[in-house]
Amino acid sequence: MASNSIKDRVLDALRRVTVPGTNKDVVTLGLVSEIVEQSGKVYFSLAATPERVKTLEPVRFAAETAAKSVPGVVSATVVLTADKAAATPETGGRGIAGVKHVIAVASGKGGVGKSTTAVNLALGFQANGLTVGVLDADIYGPSMPKLLRIKGKPQMASGKALLPMESYGLKVMSMGFLVDEETPMIWRGPMVISAITQMLKDVVWGDLDVMVVDMPPGTGDAQLTMAQQVPLSGAVIVSTPQDLALIDARKGLHMFKRVNVPVLGIVENMSYFLCPNCGSRSDIFGHGGARAEAERLGVPFLGEVPLHMDIREKSDAGLPPVVTDPGSPHAKLYCEIAAAAWRQVMGAARQKAAPRIVVE
Repeated sequence: MASNSIKDRVLDALRRVTVPGTNKDVVTLGLVSEIVEQSGKVYFSLAATPERVKTLEPVRFAAETAAKSVPGVVSATVVLTADKAAATPETGGRGIAGVKHVIAVASGKGGVGKSTTAVNLALGFQANGLTVGVLDADIYGPSMPKLLRIKGKPQMASGKALLPMESYGLKVMSMGFLVDEETPMIWRGPMVISAITQMLKDVVWGDLDVMVVDMPPGTGDAQLTMAQQVPLSGAVIVSTPQDLALIDARKGLHMFKRVNVPVLGIVENMSYFLCPNCGSRSDIFGHGGARAEAERLGVPFLGEVPLHMDIREKSDAGLPPVVTDPGSPHAKLYCEIAAAAWRQVMGAARQKAAPRIVVE
């Protein structure tokens, strides 16, 4: 009996895609991940050992072509996935055309203000004279459309590439531009990997000094994909001062170290609260925990950002304080944090470029 669902029909088509040297198809060999389909758009991955990634590229192409030929399929995206070491300039990691540095902004858990920090950090880089792009890699909870007050959908460039959206002088790409705001992203790992890969490689970013990547919370597929696909210049960890948040921030920090991504430093967000009426200070989540953790782990402490009504209101309205109120203490603070992070990037770059002196 013929299969009715698009996913079943795609599987049937993939049974005709054989792997050279085996006389077996990709389905029989167990190379196909779970197929994800949404409105006719199909995503899946093919498992490959690191040494066979290049040789399996024709198979990936054939699988993508086969999937596209299935009635009801609007588009198909197939990626090769393999466990491998982090991509770095030293190991020949692939960069993004025109982008000099990529900085990930990450947190061990949600709710610590990571996305707000990422936006204002990007604008801080820009205020300090850099050309900047923002990639919203938080697939499950994209925030950039709201934080940067962007509506609409990206336009197509030549071929299949997309043009990034723009706001406040930043080039921006987010899954939030491609799906409805209320649509839940019920995606498994391969789908997330495919989406991030597309936003990295199928977008005309142009020439950027730095791309800031707003990572999803945690230490899962998205973080590993970024470390594998792009030579990251470093990661900024965002945490609140409380012990519970610091435990998770510590996990994120160690994850980046394990994949050889430099940790540029820790930002303590919601560091303290100043009452707008009386001016008294309250350490709602404690205070100084992130600074102490940075000192304990031997990484830079980039600064502390208060829990303040202005930051929250401006962020919800898509009016980041760095550009809408550049003379404010909060804007200056974000610019200082950006400058501190950039010094770490430049310091690491100088160390990598330093000549070796050999005395014989």
